[in-house]
Amino acid sequence: MLVQNLAILVLAGFVGFAVISKVPNTLHTPLMSGTNAIHGIVLLGGLIVLGLGTEGVLNKVLLVIAIAFGTINVVGGFLVTDRMLGMFKQKPKQDAAKEARK
Repeated sequence: MLVQNLAILVLAGFVGFAVISKVPNTLHTPLMSGTNAIHGIVLLGGLIVLGLGTEGVLNKVLLVIAIAFGTINVVGGFLVTDRMLGMFKQKPKQDAAKEARK
């Protein structure tokens, strides 16, 4: 069973790398936003499992750690996406005029 799970993990890693490496730069930001939305669903599932009363202290600790890391990933991803989209916004005309005078 362990060998089977490791084989699935390795194959998933190769497939993920192959798929992500072929994404053009113009699709990076929308893909990142979609991934963040999916990860938000995963976080919700983790919270539900934690709320249902899992048995064992180790299981609860691992769930809390996973939820914390997932939350950091979602928040950081949305901040990066917002910053990337901010680079494409046009500057207001007043700011552009001030910079032209300098």
